[in-house]
Formats: sequence, C-alpha cells, structure tokens
Amino acid sequence: MANLEHLALLKSGAVRWTKWRENHPEISPDLRAADLKGINLRGRNLNNTNLANTNLSNAILITANFEKASFTLADLSSALLMQANLIGANLSIANLRDANLKEAVLRGANLIGADLQGANLSNADFENANLIGANLRGANLTGANLSEAKLIRANLSEAILTEAHLNYADLSHANLGSASLIGAMLYKAELSQANLNNAYLHKAYLFSANLSQAKLINADLRWANLRGADLTGANLTGANLRGAVQNTINEAI
Repeated sequence: MANLEHLALLKSGAVRWTKWRENHPEISPDLRAADLKGINLRGRNLNNTNLANTNLSNAILITANFEKASFTLADLSSALLMQANLIGANLSIANLRDANLKEAVLRGANLIGADLQGANLSNADFENANLIGANLRGANLTGANLSEAKLIRANLSEAILTEAHLNYADLSHANLGSASLIGAMLYKAELSQANLNNAYLHKAYLFSANLSQAKLINADLRWANLRGADLTGANLTGANLRGAVQNTINEAI
C-alpha cells in the first residue's frame, strides 16, 4: 500500500511536491497500488518512486521524470508520457496499451512482458532496453531507437518500425509478421527464427544480420541491403528481392 503521507504530498500540488523532493532527496516515495487514474503530473519529479500496481490509466505524465522508478504491474493504459524520462525504469508486466510515449527516453528500462499494444512509441529511445516477451502488436515505433535492445520472443506483428534503429538488437524468435520495417537499420541484428512473413523490408539495412531459419514468406525485400547476412535455412518463398543486395553468407533453403 502507498505511504499516505507521500500520496497526500503528491496530490497537494506541484510546488509543494517539488519542494519536498528537493529537501528530502534521500527518500524514495512509495505510491504502491495508489489510484491515480487521470491525474495530471506533467513535469513532476518521480525518480526512484515505487509505483508498482498503481493505476495511472489516462494520466497526464508529459515530461515527467521517472528515472529508475518501479512500475511493475502498473496500469498506464492510454497515459500521456510524451518526452518522459524513464531511464532505467522497471516497467515489467506493466499495461501500456494505447499509451503515448512519443520521444520518451527508456534507455536501459526493463519492459519484460509489458503490454504496449497500439502504443505510440515514435522517436522513443529504447537503447539497450529489455523487451523480452513484450507485446508491441500494432505499436507505432517510427524512428524509434532500439539499438542493442532485447526483443526476444516479442510480438511486433503489424507494428510500424519505419526508419527505426535496430542495430545489434536481439529479435530472435520475435513475431514481426506484417510489420513495416521500411528503411529500418538492422545492422548485425539477431533475427534467427524470427517470423517476418509478409513484412515490409523495402530498403531495410540488414548488413551482416543473422536471419538463419527466419520465415520471410511473401516478405517485401526490394532494394534491401542483405550483404553479409546469414540466411541459412531461411524461408523466402514468394519474397520480393528486386534490387536487393544479396551477397549473403549462405544461400536460403
């Protein structure tokens, strides 16, 4: 349960909360399981705050500081988190359905098993974030930075990853069926046994990517750069490879 004093301070207004945080930097606020649905915390400093199981659905959290905060099992559905600082935050198994995280910073964040279906993640920074098993179905990741992110077994079906940066990302066993990866950067990305059936990879940069045993049935690979890519055992049935650079390590079977 939330610390009632901390909860009262949070609800007392931005000025009082800010002053209290400045005077007590050693205290990590405890707001566990609080009902903060629809609350306006724009620009508020909530770094190192425990928000596990908290209801923040439809909350206004634009530019708020949540660095190293804990959101385990929290409800952030439809919340506004544009340009929020979530560096190193724990969002494991959190509900972020239809949330707006445009230009949010989530470097090194833990999003294992998080539900981000339909979320706006355009231009967000997920560098080195852990998204193992996360649900990103239909999410908008246009221009997002997912370099070195762990996306093993993540569901990215029908997601928009146009011009996203996925260099060195681990997408092994991920579901990218019908996803849009037009112009995406996938240098040395790990895509072994990934599902890329019907995916749009037009002009994608897959230089030295591992696509071994990947499913690329009916994938659009026109003008993609596959130089040095490993396609051992990949299924390219019906794939469009017009104009693609195909100096691959192994031939697809």
